[in-house]
This record gives sequence, C-alpha cells and structure tokens, in this order.
Amino acid sequence: MCRSIKTLRPPYAESVTEADMRAAALQYVRKISGFRQPAAHNAEAFDKAVEAIAAATGELLASLEVRGGAAR
Repeated sequence: MCRSIKTLRPPYAESVTEADMRAAALQYVRKISGFRQPAAHNAEAFDKAVEAIAAATGELLASLEVRGGAAR
C-alpha cells in the first residue's frame, strides 16, 4: 500500500525515533486521505490522525516480541 513506509521493527531497524514513527504515520494518512497537504478546513483532522497513528505505532512497537530477541 505505502511503499515508502519502512519496517520499524528489528531486525529491519535497530533504533526507531519519534520522527521515524511520525514520518510513517504521515505517509499512511497521506495515502488513505489522498491529500499531500490538506486544505485548511481539513488540517486539524489530518494532524490529529497523524498523531494518533504515530502513538499507536509506538505502542505496537513497544509491545512486539521478536523471535530470538527481547520485547521492543
């Protein structure tokens, strides 16, 4: 779906920053909304979605257990 979103879990990524998670969330929201930059009347909803998805990404990565490794 979003070819420019990179895998953010080990072994594909050793360290993941807040910026990495936000960039992935932004790409996702852009893809599903069809907007690169939303109009002013949609900006709040767009930004809120990016933040929610970035937070969910952080929660997911923190709770994943990778075989042969510790929880992230």
